[in-house]
Parts: sequence; C-alpha cells; structure tokens
Amino acid sequence: MKIVILGAGALGSLIAAHLARVDEEVILIARGERTKILQEKGISVTGLADFTVPVNVIDKPHEVKEADVLIIAVKTYDMEKALKSVKHIEADSVLSVQNGVFKNEQLAGCFGWEKTLGAAIWIGGQVTPTGDVQMTFKGDLYFGELSEGTSERVEALATTLTRAGINVNISPKIQTVEWSKYVVFMGIMPLGTLTRLEVHKIHKDPHLARLMITLVRETAQLSTKLGIPLEDFGPVQAKTYSSAPIEEAVESMRRIGEMMEAQGATAMKVSSLQDLERGRRIEVEETLGYALRKGRELDVQLPTVETCYRLLTGLNRFLR
Repeated sequence: MKIVILGAGALGSLIAAHLARVDEEVILIARGERTKILQEKGISVTGLADFTVPVNVIDKPHEVKEADVLIIAVKTYDMEKALKSVKHIEADSVLSVQNGVFKNEQLAGCFGWEKTLGAAIWIGGQVTPTGDVQMTFKGDLYFGELSEGTSERVEALATTLTRAGINVNISPKIQTVEWSKYVVFMGIMPLGTLTRLEVHKIHKDPHLARLMITLVRETAQLSTKLGIPLEDFGPVQAKTYSSAPIEEAVESMRRIGEMMEAQGATAMKVSSLQDLERGRRIEVEETLGYALRKGRELDVQLPTVETCYRLLTGLNRFLR
C-alpha cells in the first residue's frame, strides 16, 4: 500500500516512522530545514517508544502523482496552502489527523466526499530541538467512512497500520468519534495554552477541570444541534463530560489526569502550547473560530469559548 503523508511535524513523523519500520511504501512530504535533517538522519523516535528508521522524505509535492492513501498532518492554518500543493495527486482515499472537524469539509472540497475518510487520533508527541520526535502519549487512531459503516478500503488501511504497530480502531460512526474528540479538545486546548501546564496537571486540578468541563459543554451544544451523538472513548470522556452531573464530570476528568500520571504520560502538552513556546502561531481560527462560526449559524451561545478565542487570537498577533 502506497501511503503519502503531508506534514513532518510530530504526528506525521510518528506515523511515517511506524510504517517505514515494517517496510511499507511511505513517502513523507516535509519542508525547509526539516527535510534535510530527516533525509540525513532518518526519523528518531524517543519517549514512549525508542527507535530510528530511514524514511523516504521529499520536499517537492509535485513529484508524487498517485497514492492509495493521502494523510494530511500539517497545522490547520496551513491547510489551504497544503491542499493546493497536493490536489494533483490521484489518491483512492484521503484523511486528516488534524485537530477539529473543519478538516473534512476542506478535504471534500478538494478531493470530493467520496474519497474523504473521517479520522481522529489520540497520540501525543513533539519535535525536540535536535529534530527527534518524542512520543508523549500512545493512544489510538480511529478512522472510518463518513457515511457510516465500513468498507474494503478502510479494512485494508487498518490492516496496514496495525501491522506497523499503530493502535487502530475502525469506527462505523466516525463523525461521533471526531466530534467527541473535538469537544474535549475545545476544553483542553485553550487551558493548556493559556496556563502553559502539562495535560495531566490540568485534568487533576479541580478548578481547571471545572472550567474545562464548561468549555466542553458549550461546544457539545453544537453536536446536539447537528444530531451527532457523543460517546466516551478511552481517555476522551466526551459523553460523561458533557452530560453527567457536574461533580461527577469533574471527578471523571481528575481520574484521567491521575491515570496519565500513573502511566508516565507527564510530558504531554497540547500542540498549541508547543507552538507558543516556539514562538509559532496557534491553531485558533479552524478550531475555536470554527465553533463560534457554527454557533452563530445554529443560534448557539458560546460565551466561555468566545473569551478563550479572543485571548488566543490576541496572542496570535504577536506570533509568526
């Protein structure tokens, strides 16, 4: 199976490294100085995994003409430019491991709904100053047909990724999975960025956990309006956080923080905080901004989300 991955950040590099380790035909499209580093050194994974593997890395997307699967792993604010660079690729399936749910609309606009798969990933990582990728949380990759059910192409991709050592779950209701991750992301992303704390600390603190629950519940109103049910998936307790009595929801969140600490997942930071610490832009418009735009469309008020949006937008003005 020929898999092309656009984006050599932490997630793109981790997926490429796992596939390359089992000799899958994988091409990683990078850019700038990172291309040279990966071509010379390969991808070195540290943290919760430890290995180095050579990968076919290029920086000229036009050299790729076709793929069985195209995976988008760039930052959300780079999506429009990224899609222009790969829209010529004849791919049987396309999916994105980006944050949020806006990604599917963007992919379908470029490749068509029939080629677009839904996906949600729970793997934490960051690129270190040396260029290595530190894996900070090893979770699961969910994907499936947006129209519900499953298919031969989904089964084939699952087999390939599982053989590469990636924890895979095929979901017959992938939009429920994506929205469940999204509403929880909308709780942790603003707090992780604004407090600059690791993820497990935010979950464990009772005041921050309660504020995170507030953000989750505001965002969950959107999925309710759209008729997309939320569920609990491992550490992502979207249904519990959004519908259980508040004290029960807060306690559930605190238990997740304790579990992460017990598992040694204490280095995990939200990706937007990693960007902030490097002086880079934060993914705001395609995540919080999307929620506010959807809220206006559906007549849903999101006051806490809007406050966080304005704070992070202000920060973004001083980042490159």
